[in-house]
Amino acid sequence: MSSTSADALGEGDHIARPRPRKPLHSQLSHLSQISNASDLSLNGASPPLHNTLELPPETTTTSGRSTPIPLDAPPSVRSLSTARRQVRAEQRRRIFPTIEFASRVSHFDPNSDYRDFHGFFNLFWIGLAIMAITTMLRNIKDTGYPMRVQIWGLFTVKLWHLAVADFLMVASTAVSLPLHQVFRSAPAGGPLTWSKGGVAIMSIYQATWLVFWIAVPFVLEWAWTAQVFLLLHTMVLLMKMHSYSFYNGHLSETEKRLHALDDPSTASRAPAYLYPTPDNPMGTVASPKRAEARGKSGGSGPEDDEIAQLREDLARELTSPIGNITYPANLTWANYLDYLCCPTLCYEIEYPRTEAIDWQNLLSKIAATFGCIFLLTIISEEFILPALTDASQRLDPSIRTAEPPLTSLEAVLVLLETISWLLFPFMLTFLLVFLVIFEYVLGAFAEITHFADRHFYSDWWNSTDWMEFSREWNVPVYSFLRRHVYSASRPHIGKAYATVITFLISAVGHEIVMACITKKLRGYGFICQMLQLPIVVLQRTRWMRGKHTLHNVSFWCSMILGLSLICSLYVLV
Repeated sequence: MSSTSADALGEGDHIARPRPRKPLHSQLSHLSQISNASDLSLNGASPPLHNTLELPPETTTTSGRSTPIPLDAPPSVRSLSTARRQVRAEQRRRIFPTIEFASRVSHFDPNSDYRDFHGFFNLFWIGLAIMAITTMLRNIKDTGYPMRVQIWGLFTVKLWHLAVADFLMVASTAVSLPLHQVFRSAPAGGPLTWSKGGVAIMSIYQATWLVFWIAVPFVLEWAWTAQVFLLLHTMVLLMKMHSYSFYNGHLSETEKRLHALDDPSTASRAPAYLYPTPDNPMGTVASPKRAEARGKSGGSGPEDDEIAQLREDLARELTSPIGNITYPANLTWANYLDYLCCPTLCYEIEYPRTEAIDWQNLLSKIAATFGCIFLLTIISEEFILPALTDASQRLDPSIRTAEPPLTSLEAVLVLLETISWLLFPFMLTFLLVFLVIFEYVLGAFAEITHFADRHFYSDWWNSTDWMEFSREWNVPVYSFLRRHVYSASRPHIGKAYATVITFLISAVGHEIVMACITKKLRGYGFICQMLQLPIVVLQRTRWMRGKHTLHNVSFWCSMILGLSLICSLYVLV
């Protein structure tokens, strides 16, 4: 039956009706009926009779995405057709959009597995850019120049002196290689072997070397910027030289023992000392297999399993962890220069390497390094130096000749006000120093040297005590202290005293840095760092244990307040 326009408009009853839609294609209409029928059958209801009517046989030959399948189609074709019908039926089931709700936590929830906060890292840099731009605009308005020149000018003072001194300092560390070759070639038991005279010779040389290069900036009257650079580089090279000398000295003694086992009747059967490694951080005196070999041998003779196991332990100690180089093949100038450039303080015969340099990553880290230095200079000139200068003038009695001297309470208030002004600038300085050293400078050197291990820090920002912070904030220095101080002293003095010695050496190093910067020996930094030990003990008591949020908040408050307090004390007191 066909419909006419008069019928559609309802002619004769003068009632306005909707415009009729174009009839659905017979195949689409049939598919909708089949979908509804399948939905009803899935729900346990019987489909209406008119929905189960079959199309005429001729319609089964049509094409399209809704083409019905023949009755003799294989099961795979039927399952695909059923899946398509169910998906389309699901899309048409609700007219209003449905929101899926489930049991979920927010991204900042402690139970959340979400860890990608890179957007906040970008926001941090955007905020620093805004600070730098507004500072330069304010300087242009006040002085006509975008930046002050008080600190910028210090970078070029006696720059050639710094370059020559730094080159000579690096070159003077190369004495370690020829001296070690002398120790290695000395006959076993002689006075120039590593265990006899080598340790003493290298210790005296390193101590003399450190004192000399610390004194150089004072004698030449350098600016504090050049002095800080040379001092930090001095500390890095001292640790590198110590690790290179002592580890290769250990390997030279191991090699002598291995050769001595060629005549087991006169060789020592003392257990082999395994040097601390990432897998064995504390080091061991004997291989775990040695006891098994001793039990199997039963003392049957000089060539028993115990001697064989000892040979294996010594040979493995002389081989790199990767297995490509064996001592003394590493005693070359190329290996030593490569070690000086690698971003690590712990010497190994061989390091894991990347296949190629990522030039985009390298250039971005170099640019970020100069960007961080630029921001650090702006923060120092605009926020730190003015606050310290103002407080120094207010506390200096020679400047306050026309005014009565400050009382003790007024001096304390000036000190507290200065600390409060320095809190935020020092927090930014701390974060930027972390980024420029551990992310950009070390990352750039790792890219240049193909150094594959980029684990220079862990999530120290989640630290709950100072012991955890010391492990995760500066992984290269922590690895050096654990390997060459803690592990070396623990077998002799025990765990507690070894921990104290490690903190003591670290505190002395920080105090030397502060004394060279301020040219004052006060001991404030040394005292504050040694106070971390009783604080850690207090935090690990049963009354304080498990309160991670409280401990992390305490860590951050003490970190920010401590930096401002120490700086104010060194400069003003």
